Parts: sequence; structure tokens; C-alpha cells
Amino acid sequence: MRPLMRRRAPDPAPSRLTYRAQRLWLTPIFRKMLRVGLPSFTLVLVAGSFLADPATQQRVIDGLAETRREIEDRPEFRVTVLGITGAGPVVTEEVRGALALDLPLSSFDIDLAALRARVEALPAVASADLRIRSGGYLSVAVVERVPAFIWQTRGGPVLIDAGGQFIASLDARPDTPPLPLIGGDGADRVTAEAARLFATAAPLGPRLRGLVRMGERRWDVVLVDDRRILLPETGAVAALDRALALHEATELFDRDVARIDLRNPDRLTVQLTPEAVGALRALRAEQGVQSSGEQSG
Repeated sequence: MRPLMRRRAPDPAPSRLTYRAQRLWLTPIFRKMLRVGLPSFTLVLVAGSFLADPATQQRVIDGLAETRREIEDRPEFRVTVLGITGAGPVVTEEVRGALALDLPLSSFDIDLAALRARVEALPAVASADLRIRSGGYLSVAVVERVPAFIWQTRGGPVLIDAGGQFIASLDARPDTPPLPLIGGDGADRVTAEAARLFATAAPLGPRLRGLVRMGERRWDVVLVDDRRILLPETGAVAALDRALALHEATELFDRDVARIDLRNPDRLTVQLTPEAVGALRALRAEQGVQSSGEQSG
């Protein structure tokens, strides 16, 4: 009788293949690849196979476009009202014309940056702010350029602001209040000096008609009856102040004076009006006749 043999207990250690599989599963990147990468790859593969057909591609594109149109055409996205603030009636109409909007429109079809550029391109507009507000309201807040001078140009009088920026022709703004008058080429480039001269010449009151830029170098102060004060290229404000002081002492502007030349700071030259020159010559001639009569007598 054969002796009974004891059965060998199974080895608890895993096989080499099982060990390697377990080690691989414990690797984070392998687990992420199986959980995320493999499903994503499968999805992309299926979608690519599905969209490989041109007819399918067109159906998808048409469907997306239709969905977008439905969203854009919803009432909550439609702009129906345009409001313009900060501008007078004339500028308001200019802004409305520059925008050229045919409302109602979807807010998705409105390019606020492009519209703002159109509005700010208007000469009378310094800046603009455009916003789409609730209730389908397009708000346009405008800051107008403020006319500071009437500039007499070769093409006619125009309005400019304190910085010399063109605003509009005077004919287009018939309701413009009285403004200081300047003239001459390049006068728009030295408006700061012009403003100081007008402030200094305030005591002249209604005698003052305006300033004329001469040779793009200096100013003439124009008074009534075309009388002029010729100012130097530099120190014009100080020279005008001296002329006003001289008037206070001698009532110079009340006399028959056509020109007061201050271009030479060391010498003041006064030119009389033709009438005054004629009267002076007649007086001298009369005095000469009298002197001759006295000598002959």
C-alpha cells in the first residue's frame, strides 16, 4: 500500500505577471490614462468617424448656426432703443447719423468699439461711452468739444476749442454765443497764448475786436476802426500790459492813432491816422504861413 502524500499548500506570493500588473496599476499616470485618456480617445475616434462624412459635417454646422440664431434673436438680447446724452440737438443728430443703426438689432450684432470710434471721429465730439443696458437700451454718453474761439480762416469762420481743435463751421452753428475772434494762419496752434492776451486785453472792453496772427510768428491786437497794437514775437502779454498802462496814463487809444508798434521793446512807435496826419500838415502849413507873414511884416 502506497503511503499517502501530503498536498503542498499554494504559494501565497503572486506570480511575476500579476506582480507587474499590480505595480503598473499603482502608477498614478497609468490610472489616469485608463480613467480619462482611454474614454477620451474613444470619444474622439467615434466623433471623428461620425464627422468624416461631409453631409454630416454640414448638418452639424447648420444645426449650430440655427441654435446660435435662436439664442441671438431672443427678446432679452435685442436692442430696441437708442439714447444719446450730453450733446446738443445738432451734435445729437450727427451722432445718430454716424451710428447708422437700424433698430431693433441683436446685441451680438453690435460692435461697441467700432461704434465708439465712429462717434469720436466726429469733430464736435471729444469722447464717447457706449453701453448696452437692460431693457434693450443702447446708451451713448457724449462729451462735446466746447467752442472757445471763432477762427477766421480763408474758407470762412470756424469754431475751435481751447486746444485749437476744429469743431464746425460757424454757419453750421448759428446759435453760437459771442466768442473771442482770432485770425491768421497758425492761430489755431497758439490758442493758449491767445487766451492770455484776451484776458489781459479785457480792460479794452468794446474797443477790442480780436487778434490776428502775423506770419505765424506774432500777434496784432485789432481794435475798432481797424486800429492795431503790434506785439512782439516774445513777451506779447507783457508788451500788451505796458500798452494798457500807457493808455491809462495818457488816454492813448482815445487819440487819432492807427498803429501802436511794440515790436521793439526799447522803443514805442505810434502811427497816426490819415485824418490826423492831414490835420497836422494843415496846422503846420498854417503856422508856416503865419510865420512868413510875421517875418515879411
